[in-house]
Amino acid sequence: MATNRTRTVDDDSPADPEDLLPEDSVLSLDEYLAMHAAVGHRTRYEILYRLVHGGEMSPKELDGVLSIDDSTLHYHLNELVDVGLVEKRQRTERGQDGQYTYYRATVFGKVTLTEGVDELIRGEREFERMYDSSTSDA
Repeated sequence: MATNRTRTVDDDSPADPEDLLPEDSVLSLDEYLAMHAAVGHRTRYEILYRLVHGGEMSPKELDGVLSIDDSTLHYHLNELVDVGLVEKRQRTERGQDGQYTYYRATVFGKVTLTEGVDELIRGEREFERMYDSSTSDA
Protein backbone atom coordinates (compact mmCIF):
# COMPACT_ATOMS: atom_id res chain seq x y z
CA MET A 1 0.00 0.00 0.00
CA ALA A 2 1.56 3.30 -1.09
CA THR A 3 1.63 6.31 1.20
CA ASN A 4 1.57 9.98 0.31
CA ARG A 5 4.77 11.37 1.83
CA THR A 6 3.78 15.01 1.26
CA ARG A 7 0.53 14.76 3.19
CA THR A 8 0.34 16.84 6.36
CA VAL A 9 -1.39 16.14 9.65
CA ASP A 10 -3.31 19.39 9.55
CA ASP A 11 -3.71 22.33 7.18
CA ASP A 12 -1.28 24.55 9.14
CA SER A 13 1.69 22.18 9.01
CA PRO A 14 4.10 22.38 6.08
CA ALA A 15 5.02 19.20 4.25
CA ASP A 16 8.73 19.80 4.93
CA PRO A 17 9.69 20.38 8.60
CA GLU A 18 12.46 22.75 7.46
CA ASP A 19 9.65 25.09 6.36
CA LEU A 20 8.58 25.53 10.00
CA LEU A 21 11.53 27.91 10.47
CA PRO A 22 11.05 31.60 9.80
CA GLU A 23 12.98 32.91 6.80
CA ASP A 24 15.35 34.84 9.07
CA SER A 25 15.66 32.12 11.74
CA VAL A 26 18.69 32.51 13.99
CA LEU A 27 18.98 28.74 14.28
CA SER A 28 18.81 25.87 11.84
CA LEU A 29 16.50 22.90 12.25
CA ASP A 30 19.56 20.80 13.15
CA GLU A 31 20.44 23.24 15.94
CA TYR A 32 16.93 23.03 17.37
CA LEU A 33 17.06 19.24 17.21
CA ALA A 34 20.47 19.26 18.94
CA MET A 35 18.92 21.24 21.81
CA HIS A 36 16.18 18.68 22.23
CA ALA A 37 18.64 15.80 21.96
CA ALA A 38 20.84 17.37 24.65
CA VAL A 39 17.99 17.76 27.12
CA GLY A 40 17.00 14.16 26.38
CA HIS A 41 19.85 12.94 28.59
CA ARG A 42 18.75 12.68 32.20
CA THR A 43 21.79 14.38 33.74
CA ARG A 44 21.58 17.31 31.32
CA TYR A 45 17.84 17.55 31.90
CA GLU A 46 18.41 17.72 35.66
CA ILE A 47 21.12 20.37 35.30
CA LEU A 48 18.91 22.49 33.04
CA TYR A 49 15.94 21.97 35.36
CA ARG A 50 17.97 23.26 38.33
CA LEU A 51 19.18 26.28 36.37
CA VAL A 52 15.73 27.18 35.03
CA HIS A 53 13.93 26.77 38.34
CA GLY A 54 16.76 27.73 40.71
CA GLY A 55 18.53 30.46 38.78
CA GLU A 56 22.21 30.95 38.16
CA MET A 57 24.46 28.42 39.92
CA SER A 58 28.14 27.66 40.27
CA PRO A 59 29.47 24.16 39.57
CA LYS A 60 29.92 23.73 43.34
CA GLU A 61 26.25 24.60 43.93
CA LEU A 62 25.17 22.19 41.18
CA ASP A 63 27.41 19.51 42.65
CA GLY A 64 25.61 19.99 45.96
CA VAL A 65 22.22 19.08 44.45
CA LEU A 66 23.32 16.46 41.92
CA SER A 67 25.05 13.21 42.81
CA ILE A 68 27.67 13.13 40.05
CA ASP A 69 31.42 13.55 39.99
CA ASP A 70 33.05 16.82 38.99
CA SER A 71 34.30 15.72 35.57
CA THR A 72 30.88 14.33 34.62
CA LEU A 73 29.19 17.57 35.73
CA HIS A 74 31.56 19.67 33.62
CA TYR A 75 31.16 17.39 30.62
CA HIS A 76 27.37 17.79 30.69
CA LEU A 77 27.56 21.53 31.40
CA ASN A 78 29.80 21.92 28.33
CA GLU A 79 27.31 19.94 26.22
CA LEU A 80 24.51 22.27 27.32
CA VAL A 81 26.65 25.32 26.61
CA ASP A 82 27.64 23.98 23.17
CA VAL A 83 24.02 23.67 22.01
CA GLY A 84 22.99 27.03 23.47
CA LEU A 85 20.75 25.91 26.33
CA VAL A 86 23.08 27.22 29.04
CA GLU A 87 25.54 30.08 29.19
CA LYS A 88 28.73 30.23 31.20
CA ARG A 89 29.74 33.43 32.95
CA GLN A 90 32.78 34.32 34.98
CA ARG A 91 32.79 36.99 37.62
CA THR A 92 34.83 38.19 40.53
CA GLU A 93 33.20 38.07 43.94
CA ARG A 94 33.69 41.03 46.27
CA GLY A 95 36.44 40.45 48.76
CA GLN A 96 37.58 37.30 46.96
CA ASP A 97 40.62 36.63 44.82
CA GLY A 98 40.10 35.19 41.36
CA GLN A 99 37.09 34.61 39.16
CA TYR A 100 34.24 32.25 39.74
CA THR A 101 32.25 30.45 37.07
CA TYR A 102 28.46 30.48 37.03
CA TYR A 103 25.97 28.88 34.70
CA ARG A 104 22.48 29.99 33.81
CA ALA A 105 19.82 28.86 31.41
CA THR A 106 19.44 30.80 28.18
CA VAL A 107 16.06 31.76 26.74
CA PHE A 108 16.32 28.68 24.52
CA GLY A 109 17.07 26.58 27.60
CA LYS A 110 14.04 27.92 29.46
CA VAL A 111 11.68 27.40 26.54
CA THR A 112 13.07 23.96 25.66
CA LEU A 113 12.55 22.82 29.23
CA THR A 114 9.26 24.48 30.17
CA GLU A 115 7.50 24.18 26.81
CA GLY A 116 9.07 20.82 26.00
CA VAL A 117 9.81 18.10 28.51
CA ASP A 118 8.14 19.75 31.52
CA GLU A 119 4.98 20.40 29.50
CA LEU A 120 4.86 16.75 28.39
CA ILE A 121 5.21 15.61 31.99
CA ARG A 122 2.47 18.00 33.15
CA GLY A 123 0.29 16.88 30.24
CA GLU A 124 0.32 13.29 31.43
CA ARG A 125 -2.73 13.94 33.62
CA GLU A 126 -4.63 15.18 30.59
CA PHE A 127 -3.53 12.14 28.58
CA GLU A 128 -4.78 9.86 31.36
CA ARG A 129 -8.18 11.57 31.34
CA MET A 130 -8.40 11.35 27.54
CA TYR A 131 -7.62 7.63 27.46
CA ASP A 132 -9.07 6.41 30.75
CA SER A 133 -11.63 3.78 29.80
CA SER A 134 -13.26 3.90 33.25
CA THR A 135 -14.64 7.38 32.57
CA SER A 136 -15.92 6.76 29.05
CA ASP A 137 -19.62 6.81 28.29
CA ALA A 138 -19.95 3.21 27.18
